Amino acid sequence: MTMDKGVKKRVYLYDSVDKELIAILRTDARASISTLAKLLHVSRGTVQNRLDRLIDSNAILGFTIRAHDELETDVVKAIMMIEVIGKSTTQVINKLRGIPQLEKLHTTNGTWDLVAEIKTSSLLEFDLVLREVRTIDGVLNSETSILLSSV
Repeated sequence: MTMDKGVKKRVYLYDSVDKELIAILRTDARASISTLAKLLHVSRGTVQNRLDRLIDSNAILGFTIRAHDELETDVVKAIMMIEVIGKSTTQVINKLRGIPQLEKLHTTNGTWDLVAEIKTSSLLEFDLVLREVRTIDGVLNSETSILLSSV
């Protein structure tokens, strides 16, 4: 068990059913308990218990929708690769997390230390985000590519 703000939480080992359940929910987060049970070849109660456990243990952080690209016409999406100076990665990550337009942040290997997924409502906002990231102490270099269309 681990302590989280004074509350004991159990650490769970996830098995193949848990992983398959998460995979199904990634493609259809609206799937009913009955549908999930059929797809997993388990009872509805098992699915509900697994879902509850995955949510309680923070393996599932929430449910969301994925909109078709054609619906998001007023959105600028991009990928930004970021190079960090020396041992300042943790400090840079903490500052990047404060920028709401950075939807996801990934550590990586190779030339770039971090990869950020950016989503803004305009090119002006996009430009401001780039400037903000590039002025963070510890950011040595960056390269950004706007995502034009999905194929």
